[in-house]
Amino acid sequence: VQLQASGGGLVQAGDSLRLSCTASGGAFNTYAIGWFRQAPGKEREWVGDVTSGGRAAYADSVKGRFTISRDNAKNTLYLQIPNLKPEDTAVYYCHVDLPGGRRYWGQGTKVTVSS
Repeated sequence: VQLQASGGGLVQAGDSLRLSCTASGGAFNTYAIGWFRQAPGKEREWVGDVTSGGRAAYADSVKGRFTISRDNAKNTLYLQIPNLKPEDTAVYYCHVDLPGGRRYWGQGTKVTVSS
């Protein structure tokens, strides 16, 4: 499984972004999906994930603001980020988890939020 992430960029505080991550190969509808992020100088942080059945879970730091969704017909997962804040500046990494537990990562897409 290969993942291609996109949608990052340089934005201003208050803007919105939708990050995308498209998977090639495999049965996407059977995968759990999710996102992590890594801010400059910090460890990679879990953002949230969605099971193959659609159940979502989010980190407390983003709960109520970030939304993870999936389009199984397009083999794509999304991360919607409204009202961006400077502290959201990070490289965002998507992943999929196969039913057997193996995880595949995307290459990361960089989001920089200016104040």
